[in-house]
Amino acid sequence: MRCPFCGHNDTQVKDSRPTEDNAAIRRRRFCPSCGARFTTFERVQLRELTILKKNGKRAPFDRDKLERSVQISLRKRPVDQDRVERMVSGIQRRLESMGEAEIPSSVIGEMVMDSLANLDPVAYVRFASVYRNFREAKDFEEFVEDLGRFEED
Repeated sequence: MRCPFCGHNDTQVKDSRPTEDNAAIRRRRFCPSCGARFTTFERVQLRELTILKKNGKRAPFDRDKLERSVQISLRKRPVDQDRVERMVSGIQRRLESMGEAEIPSSVIGEMVMDSLANLDPVAYVRFASVYRNFREAKDFEEFVEDLGRFEED
């Protein structure tokens, strides 16, 4: 593992342990060249996933990009980081277990929408506004009205 501080190629593992949800291994590392300490995480990847975007382009699945988009919708919301991590890990596991090498981006968007609806209603509306490409206030009004009807059922 390359040191993120000095670029030295040979760092040493000082401590390894599973994360709280047992979805990854947390490793504390030490660089003998500059003396810096840092943490890495290793996750199991069942298969290589390719995302089929709306414009027809293909891109490799990027877990960090998924987590960043969720974090943006959750900005300044009282949601524990562990719950976010479990949500993102759950979405990734569901995608990997689908058995498909190529997954439409719309499938991921709907999974995120479903998960956010259960996690935080404000983040759900924020994500929906970007995902569904709201153009004006009326789009928000209609979405919130539909959300209200959905919750009444």
